[in-house]
Amino acid sequence: MTRAVLSIGSNIGDSLAHLRSVTTELGSRVVSCSPVYRSAPWGGVEQQDFLNAVVVAEDDDFDAWDWLRFGQRLEEAADRVRVQRWGPRSLDVDVVVCENTISDDPRLILPHPRAHERAFVLLPWLDVEPDATLRVGDDDISVSELLARLSPEERAGVTKQEWSLQERPVEHDGVGDGSW
Repeated sequence: MTRAVLSIGSNIGDSLAHLRSVTTELGSRVVSCSPVYRSAPWGGVEQQDFLNAVVVAEDDDFDAWDWLRFGQRLEEAADRVRVQRWGPRSLDVDVVVCENTISDDPRLILPHPRAHERAFVLLPWLDVEPDATLRVGDDDISVSELLARLSPEERAGVTKQEWSLQERPVEHDGVGDGSW
């Protein structure tokens, strides 16, 4: 059985629905999913905040490439357009880790090469796997330690929301309907 940690995010359209499409498509393969977080955009491109979550999934028939193709298929279904690096997107599905797979193939670098720098990956991951570790270089480092290494500003830019990927929030003032 292959187990993958997927980081998912969206800041275009109904972002919560885009995130939920991932867990819907995964179905029984979902082991756990984090609460939804709101995060400031990363990478210096002016844009709306993102909604992010982490999903842990398992499938006997999937390898790392299958998880990558699965995520790409979902991004395509959400009409993701790749115009600008770190720009706005309807859905982003990144494979953070897949079992103990290490890959330096430019199409699938594992573990994800920047996950250790991103609070929007580390915070939700800790919610579902408090003892998680991530290989950075030649070392396996606890996700909690990696999070502690980030700047206070990076950590403060990521806030847990009241929404889960299983239930639709009550919509008021445009929150939750993609118009924020």
